[in-house]
Amino acid sequence: MASVNPFNLSDSEEEAERRPNETVDTERSPSEGAPGPPPGNPFSPPADVEPPTLLLSSNRTSPSGEGISVSAAATSSMAGTAETRVSTDVIAAQLLRDQYILTALEFHSELLEAGRELPRLRDYFSNPGNFERQSGTPPAKDQVLGPGGPLNRAGSISTLDSLDFARYSDDGNRESDERVAVLEFELRKAKETIQALRANLTQAAESELPSQERKNLKSSPEIQEPIRPLEKRALNFLVNEYLLKNEYKLSSITFSDENDDQDFELWDDVGLNIPKPPDLLQLYRNCGSTLSSLKNMVDVSVGVDFGDLTGNCIPQETPKKPDLSQQQQTEVVQELEYQLSLLSSEKQSLAEQIKKLQSEIQTLKRTVSSPPPATLDLGSQNSPNPSSSSTARASPTDPPCVPPTDNGKYLDIRGVSEAENNQGPPSTQNSSQPHLPSCGKIKSQPRAQFDQPNRKLSPAFQQALLSFCRMCSDSRLGAEVSRIADSEDSVMLMLGRCLPHIVPNVLLAKREELIPLILCTACLHPEPKERDQLLHILFNLIKRPDDEQRQMILTGCVAFAKHVGPTRVEAELLPQCWEQINHKYPERRLLVAESCGALAPYLPKEIRSSLVLSMLQQMLADDKADMVREAVVKSLGIIMGYIDDSDKYSQGFELMLLSLGDPSERVVNAVHQVFIPAFSAWATELGSLHTALIPSLLTRIEKLLMQGEHSLDEHKLHIFLSALQSLIPPLFAVVLQNAPFTSRARLHGDLPAIEVTRFPRPASPLQDVATIIGSREMLSALLLLYDHQLEHEGTTGWDSLLWVVNQFLPQLIEIVGRINVTSSTCVHEFSRFFWRFCRTFGKIFTNTKVKPQFQEILRLSEENVDASAGNGILTKATVPIYATGVLTCYNQEEDRKLLVGFLEDVMTTLSLSHAPLDSLKASFVELGANPVYHELLLTVLWYGVVHTSALVRCTAARMFELLVKGVNETLVAQRVVPALITLSSDPEISVRISTIPAFGTIMETVTQKELLERVKMQLASFLEDPQYQDQHSLHMEIIRTFGRVGPNAEPRFRDEFVLPHLHKLALANNSQAVENKRIDIATQLFEAYSALSCCFISEEVMVNHFLPGLRCLHADMEQLSPEHEVILSSMIKECEIKVENRGMSDAQGSISIASSLVGEDAKTKFLSKMGQLTTSGAMLANVFQRKK
Repeated sequence: MASVNPFNLSDSEEEAERRPNETVDTERSPSEGAPGPPPGNPFSPPADVEPPTLLLSSNRTSPSGEGISVSAAATSSMAGTAETRVSTDVIAAQLLRDQYILTALEFHSELLEAGRELPRLRDYFSNPGNFERQSGTPPAKDQVLGPGGPLNRAGSISTLDSLDFARYSDDGNRESDERVAVLEFELRKAKETIQALRANLTQAAESELPSQERKNLKSSPEIQEPIRPLEKRALNFLVNEYLLKNEYKLSSITFSDENDDQDFELWDDVGLNIPKPPDLLQLYRNCGSTLSSLKNMVDVSVGVDFGDLTGNCIPQETPKKPDLSQQQQTEVVQELEYQLSLLSSEKQSLAEQIKKLQSEIQTLKRTVSSPPPATLDLGSQNSPNPSSSSTARASPTDPPCVPPTDNGKYLDIRGVSEAENNQGPPSTQNSSQPHLPSCGKIKSQPRAQFDQPNRKLSPAFQQALLSFCRMCSDSRLGAEVSRIADSEDSVMLMLGRCLPHIVPNVLLAKREELIPLILCTACLHPEPKERDQLLHILFNLIKRPDDEQRQMILTGCVAFAKHVGPTRVEAELLPQCWEQINHKYPERRLLVAESCGALAPYLPKEIRSSLVLSMLQQMLADDKADMVREAVVKSLGIIMGYIDDSDKYSQGFELMLLSLGDPSERVVNAVHQVFIPAFSAWATELGSLHTALIPSLLTRIEKLLMQGEHSLDEHKLHIFLSALQSLIPPLFAVVLQNAPFTSRARLHGDLPAIEVTRFPRPASPLQDVATIIGSREMLSALLLLYDHQLEHEGTTGWDSLLWVVNQFLPQLIEIVGRINVTSSTCVHEFSRFFWRFCRTFGKIFTNTKVKPQFQEILRLSEENVDASAGNGILTKATVPIYATGVLTCYNQEEDRKLLVGFLEDVMTTLSLSHAPLDSLKASFVELGANPVYHELLLTVLWYGVVHTSALVRCTAARMFELLVKGVNETLVAQRVVPALITLSSDPEISVRISTIPAFGTIMETVTQKELLERVKMQLASFLEDPQYQDQHSLHMEIIRTFGRVGPNAEPRFRDEFVLPHLHKLALANNSQAVENKRIDIATQLFEAYSALSCCFISEEVMVNHFLPGLRCLHADMEQLSPEHEVILSSMIKECEIKVENRGMSDAQGSISIASSLVGEDAKTKFLSKMGQLTTSGAMLANVFQRKK
């Protein structure tokens, strides 16, 4: 291989011309794409930069240890020159040759800072191959290595162009991704190296046969050319593929074993830098009949031109084969003749165009009055041989329009400058010289005019003078800068080439500024491959785009879609979404989900209902990020608004149920806000809202109630009922739009404004009835006619409303009667549903259609309640749902009176019938949650306080317990306590006992001292009055109440009142003669002491009341319940230890009995005995609540 002389010490090109006998062998690096400037080019690099042709070797990035010869003439020139200057490139070459890598890197950095980058150093430090650690077998002895041997690469070294300078900018903390970035860079470089090696391998395979042997084969067609290795690998791949496709699996395995050096799963293993050909069946079918399609099988990246294609592809198929029929040969000949005629016509057309352009050139030259200025350097563009373009000159005899390498769409400022310096006598140009059109593809533009100096400098001197202007055109960026786009198409081409290099060097926080540029280029660029790359850049522009950045990208995607149409959106944008559907960053998957919805209006309808719907369904089922699934649900809603394939209705219904069951609340909210309104609009158009969608939800609710009579799945019930609730606005819209008066609705005239409280607040604008109808004016007109129709004309012929009244409402009321009244969640859900239903359909509808159906079922009377079975309708959830969901819809005086009367009747009926009070309690709990109804409920209870029946007064006393917790203390003091004191002096002992739980709740919740003292006095009267000394049920109720409220009551009340009285009751129980009463009291005391053991008890109270009370209880349990006795012994022992070690007790701040038992054996024994208890252990659970 010819050596290269990097020590050319000449400072100008003229010195080289004075040495005509010297020869310097040069080889261009494969990475050098553009030819070097011509010798006389004033824009050539300065003297201290070596021309691009003077490189080390064909592998410019790997300086070898070969001796770099210096010609004798150059040596003598150096010796004879008094003052010589060594160029920077020579210094760089010497440093690299001697392996002074760090010095060379520092030198390269200083040159970069000075703006004098050297191609040699740039290419060396940008190639990771120069820094790879040598591995594998050691080199042979005769292998020539560099002076420094193989370069060992440290693990932390990064090549210069792998440094991501944006990483150290202000766009965020990216230290964690540093190693990943280095590995990604090395992977990218490795892939580029593999591609280059494949290209070299292809060339080597093409030139594998000796030239003489190839000539012999061409001269003798009957001799078949031997198969090349790469051809063999390609055919092996196709044969194995054929065997697998046709179920010859054993043959395929055998074939793979016989070719174990080849990977049959990867086409790239073949090594050819060409796309994969069709399978064998397709090749067989196309053999000899569609030869023209072979043109489409060549990848333009291989660099095959039309001449090579004709010579290389077609003759391979056309030689006669012994088994080729005469008819097939005739078809081949006809096809070739047809192609020949096409090429001839094309050649003739081009010749005519060349003549036309030549005449235009001559015309333009004749129009110039001054001496003709030099034209653009067409030689550098039109020369068919790139190596000759560096010395070619523009002249009138040059071919005027040969297709240039850049499609003739650029002005070369190098050529212009060179031509200007080669002009004859300088003179001022008075006329403009337009730029010559390149094969008629761009419009001609006027040539700029420049004033020429009145000087007599020689062209050589002028060129040498201008050589000091530092310009670089031998790099990629230099080539782009040195030519100016002259049309819109060329601008797009230039942007397509430059943007991939610009984007990585822009700060992440500012990359959204590139979105308009990327999108415009992607819209207008003529090459599909470049457009795909640009859109790929768009979706990967920002590593983790925030909300604002995603909005910008989505806005751009919509603008792109509007511009290019549905076909290109499907072909170009959707693949980008599909690629990132499983991206590791949720922000990128979120961008995909949002894009599917934003692009839905601009996609073909078949794609909307198939591919996009499948993508979103997959993401909804698989994605783990809540925000991604939320965006998926919203996009699904948009899809439902544009889909028109009725076959997808069932799939949409299943998606609705799936998304409603999502564990994330934000996803469920998105379903109610977007998906259900859009899906219900589609169901309305299909006519299936009230015929299929709502009935299917009701059926699922009924099935759920049937399956879960004992353990109802409340979560599923909530899902179905919430979906049903979101369908109320579209159902009302259907009723209005299908009414008999719809055609009479007019928007003219004074229409009253719709009251703000007419409809419940919608969850989203899509659930607003006005939005569904079309406008508030139209809704106002329809509401007027709706109320008039209901009040005066009836519902005859109004099918949609008749369905609601005769089918929907009765089915709902039946479902309500089957739910468990003790489930506060179910009662609340159905109550809210009926409230929204009645408010949406209006007051007239509620009074005339809803209330009568409930009243017909309830029919308040004593006979309606079966006291023995307890299954009367008044004991069901129908009562609280009617009271809280229907009667509270409107809050006028007559509505409140109706509610009060209904609750009074229910309380009276249930009390007199000795029926369970669960339905009444559920009504009080649901209404008591709203302070608006506190006065109303107190009115109902006062009715019970003054009732003549003791049963009703007992019920009223127990209802006060439920109401006290939510009522403010003023009402408690003014209304509740006086009523309870009145009841506490009732002639009936059962009524007085019923007040104790309410008094206890007041002690637990109220903070006013005066109020607490009044309650304490009343409770003390129950305990100390001799008339109650033998009231077993009263003592049971007091102990139960103390155990419930004691842990949460005021400490002073607990220490001074609760514990001393519990001690007295325990002591008195020791002398109880009736065993049943004794064990009942002991059991209640055990649960009360278990609950109070978690509280902090002072040492004095512990010694005087708590421990004595426990010992008394222990004495009872020792005789009555041995299993309780073991636990009490442990509690007593623990309390005694706490008293003895008071210091430890003070440090810990409490006296938890159960959580610090002595030793593991005691704990095991305690827990085993606890599991054996047969009595209620509800209070005992508190024993384990605190740890010491």
